[in-house]
Amino acid sequence: MDKRLFIDVHIVQTVPPANLNRDDQGNPKEAYFGGVRRARVSSQAWKRATRTALAQHAPEQDHATRTKRIVAELAKRLAARTGLEGERSARLAAKLLEPLGIKEGKKAGDTAYLLFFGYRQLEDIVDLVVGQAADLAALDDEALAAAAKGLPVAQKLQSGHPMDVALFGRMVADIPSLNVDAAAQVAHALSTHAVELEFDYYTAVDDENLADETGAGMIGSIGFNSATLYRYATIGLRQLVTNLGDTDAALDAVETFVQHFARSVPSGHQNSFAHRTLPSLVAVVVRDDQPVNLVSAYERPVVARHEGIAETSALRLAAEYERAVQQWGDVPVHAAVCHTFDPVGDTAARLGSAFGTQQTFPELTTALRGTLVEFVKQAG
Repeated sequence: MDKRLFIDVHIVQTVPPANLNRDDQGNPKEAYFGGVRRARVSSQAWKRATRTALAQHAPEQDHATRTKRIVAELAKRLAARTGLEGERSARLAAKLLEPLGIKEGKKAGDTAYLLFFGYRQLEDIVDLVVGQAADLAALDDEALAAAAKGLPVAQKLQSGHPMDVALFGRMVADIPSLNVDAAAQVAHALSTHAVELEFDYYTAVDDENLADETGAGMIGSIGFNSATLYRYATIGLRQLVTNLGDTDAALDAVETFVQHFARSVPSGHQNSFAHRTLPSLVAVVVRDDQPVNLVSAYERPVVARHEGIAETSALRLAAEYERAVQQWGDVPVHAAVCHTFDPVGDTAARLGSAFGTQQTFPELTTALRGTLVEFVKQAG
C-alpha cells in the first residue's frame, strides 16, 4: 500500500488516587507542562498495559514476549517437539541463535538485552530442525555451528511478526537486520490540570499479636495522585501493513489496538488503589497527512469548575481539534467520538459539532474499520 494513513486516538480519562507508574523514588511520575506540575504516565507503561490486554484476548500461538531468555524459550519448544531434553536442547537452541550475533548477558543463557519476538516465530525456527534435531545434537560444537549457520534462522525472526511486534516495533542496536519499525506511537499521558503529590501513610496490624502487645506490625507510605489524563496514540497503517505483510491482518490489528488501548490501565499498586476506570471520552481521527497530538489544548491547565475537570477537558479537546482543522486546512478522512457525558447537554452538542454524532464504543470501532476498508479499496 503506497498511500499513507494515520489513525489518531485521543482519550480523556479520570483516574482516582493511584500510583500507576512510579519513578525511581517510588512516587507517581510527573512532568512540568504549561508551567505547572502534571501527573504523567510513561508511554512504556501504557504500551505494556496494552500488550498485556492484547495477550489476554489472543490465542497463545499469537502471543509475543520481550525477554533476555530467548535461548531458554527456544530450548523449551525444541524439547517439546523433538524429545531432546535438558542440556541437549539448550545447546542446540544456543547454536541455532549464535549466527545472529546476539550479545550474551551477564547471566549464563541470557542475552545482553531484551528481545521482542513472537512464540510462532520460535516455532518456525523449530520447524527448520524438527526432523534432524537428534542428529544435530550429536555433532561436535564446530560441526553444529557450521550446520546452524546454513539455516535461515534470521529470516524466521524477520517475518511472521505477531501483532504486538508489528505495532510496537523491535530495536536491536547491534543487529539492524532484526529491527522492526513500530507502526504505533504512544505519547506519555499527562494530566490536563496541575497536580500535587500526596502520601498514604499506612499501618498493618499483626493478626497474631498477644493480648498485651500493641502497635503496628508494619508502617509505611505510598505516594499517589489523582488526575484527569489526556492520552494519545497514533498508528501508521502503511507501516502496519508492511510489518504484518497482510492488509486484512493490519485492519484487525488497528481495531484490536484501539479497543485495548482504550480499555487498558497500568497495574502499578492496583491492589492498594483499585484505580481501574474507563475513559470519559475516546475520539478517533483518521488523517492522510500526518499524525496530530492535541496536547496543546491543555498547555493552559484546566481549573476545576462546576462541570468538572473531565468535561472541561473534553470541551478543550474539541476546541483545539476544530482550530487545528480550520487553521491548517487539513480536514481528516474520518472522525468519531464516544463519550459518557450527558447526551442532550451542551457538551454533547459541542463534541458532536467537532467529531460527529456520539457513538457507542463498539459502533466507533466498527465505523473505523469500515472507513479503513474503503480507503484500502480506493488505494488499490
